[in-house]
Amino acid sequence: MTVPMLKLGDRITLTKGKPPSEMPYFGKGAELYLSPEFLRGKGVAESAKSAANGVRVNDGETILLWDGSNAGEVFRARSGLLSSTMTLIKHSDEFEPEYFFYAVKRWESYLKGQTSGSGIPHVDKEVLGKLEILKLPPDEQKLVENILNNLDRAIKQTEALISKQQLIRTGLMQDLLTKGIDKHGNLRSEATHVFKDSPLGRIPEEWDVKELKSLLADVDPAMRSGPFGSALLKEELAEAGIPLLGIDNVLPEEFVSDYKRFVPPKKAEQLRRYLVRPRDLMITIMGTVGRCCVVPDDIGEALSSKHVWTISIDQAKYSPYVACFQINYSPWVLEHFAKDEQGGIMASIRAETLRTTRLPVPPRNELEQIECVLRSISADLVEKELLSEKLCSLKVGLMHDLLTGERRVTSLLTQATTH
Repeated sequence: MTVPMLKLGDRITLTKGKPPSEMPYFGKGAELYLSPEFLRGKGVAESAKSAANGVRVNDGETILLWDGSNAGEVFRARSGLLSSTMTLIKHSDEFEPEYFFYAVKRWESYLKGQTSGSGIPHVDKEVLGKLEILKLPPDEQKLVENILNNLDRAIKQTEALISKQQLIRTGLMQDLLTKGIDKHGNLRSEATHVFKDSPLGRIPEEWDVKELKSLLADVDPAMRSGPFGSALLKEELAEAGIPLLGIDNVLPEEFVSDYKRFVPPKKAEQLRRYLVRPRDLMITIMGTVGRCCVVPDDIGEALSSKHVWTISIDQAKYSPYVACFQINYSPWVLEHFAKDEQGGIMASIRAETLRTTRLPVPPRNELEQIECVLRSISADLVEKELLSEKLCSLKVGLMHDLLTGERRVTSLLTQATTH
């Protein structure tokens, strides 16, 4: 059976939100004023007093961000007052509410790309009206919305686990790198072990605190950034050759082996001082300053650029991985780096700031135990992040297939009626 595609313009009415008469407002009749940030789950809705012409929406209704840089974003409503940048989309009874939300959500990227206005972008009403959605039978609409709702729940649960794991990891890192692991495999406590004062706070008696410069490998140079100026000109770069690594190759804890810039081998030979070594630290000093990763063992030949610091650690003295972890997350390193902030923005990290960065130094065998625990919890986090990506990818694919009619769920309906 052929399923018709229906134009939105023939079956919807639009009601734009209004500014509140007072906000914040906590008196009688106060209501939540819905903002895009709140509906994305990244902010708190302020309490407001509705204007006489205020627009109220209910849980599950479909609303559209009408104005602004993200115009075209589709939201599932929460009960409250609709903000003046958003529009409520009311639809005919031939669509189940949740099915209608997903059917419009499928067009979100297209809508965002079709905004108009020479000043503040806004949704083009004519473009919106021409969008088509599939008119499935009501029982099939319910089954489609159930499938997509279940996927949404799985994504949210996975994201919640990721957030929880990140908090656990941060707290565990602080404990591991200030208390350590005793010979029985337990976190130390001042109630049962001897601690001492240090520049980083209280640490186990057998530990040290050292500046990064005393942990560098005996290579020349152990710290480098460059080449600068005429040492390597933009026009000398090639489409193939020795990779030139930059900020795009460095994410927190992750080396990105997607090479985009290359230096001819002959030129690379002149720049050997900038070669990276396996297990070097790389720290970004442009863009998002302070991201750190460890160079993988299979790097081969590659050069670092002026946009990163590359540091060779003496691995007999310290773990590059544990150092990387602290540079990304530990309060003692982040506070030290904050000294290089200019006007509240870290513009770069000076060599002297890096050299004088203090790190806790446990005995080597304990350091290896700490690294093992941190690696284990990070691997678990990566596994959950990959699961989240797979679920999101599956949702995108299913939304296309189920909401265009390329894949039908009629066989599931048949099974439901025969059991």
